[in-house]
Amino acid sequence: MQNKKIIFQDLGLMDYKACWDYQEKLFNETVQQKILNRDLSPEKQTPTKNYLLFVEHPHVYTLGKSGDEKNLLLNEKQLSDKQANYYKINRGGDITYHGPGQLVAYPILDLDNFFTDIHKYLRLLEETIIETLKEYGIQSARSEGETGVWLDSEGKTNTRKICAMGVRCSRWVTMHGWGFNVNADLNYFNNIIPCGINNKAVTSLNKELGRDVDMNEIKEKLQKNFAKLFEAEFI
Repeated sequence: MQNKKIIFQDLGLMDYKACWDYQEKLFNETVQQKILNRDLSPEKQTPTKNYLLFVEHPHVYTLGKSGDEKNLLLNEKQLSDKQANYYKINRGGDITYHGPGQLVAYPILDLDNFFTDIHKYLRLLEETIIETLKEYGIQSARSEGETGVWLDSEGKTNTRKICAMGVRCSRWVTMHGWGFNVNADLNYFNNIIPCGINNKAVTSLNKELGRDVDMNEIKEKLQKNFAKLFEAEFI
């Protein structure tokens, strides 16, 4: 039985490690429920739950499983001076930055409730951002061979990333997600080679618009577009 209802939680500003632990808890509960359901007849199975977490983190750099530590350009003292943490984590992708003003989303979905296609999943995450940016008059797109959402992705000199993505999927259950630069301090990206790509810039919505954006407003737009694309209902 498919369950397309998604439990939405806005966690506010939360320490990265505490949030990662919380993600792991929800992820593991969903995986365990799927394992239990395997041995039950359909009428006795418990539908798995889906979650979408919105959060901002204090300054932190995270390195994915396939990442290169050389893409972090700070030593331990410099990290401390910038009041930033650093974690190696279990998502795909290379290094990225999270901090105040960046809206992070962690969908913990059982894709058996939606579709079992990880490429389609990533494309719909990107499309959620693309559709939301349209509402601010900003045209964005994918960049061939690279995840995330980009501005002027076809250009040769001014291509810039506004949203980074990295996910983990096991037994068709997802975790991790996107980091969308809304009102982020872009100076922190100068301390890394973002996503291991050293020839493209990083931008934010407030930089592109020339004004800060109300976070509650953009959260509502993202939720609306996410629900539409995933044909889901938030509870």
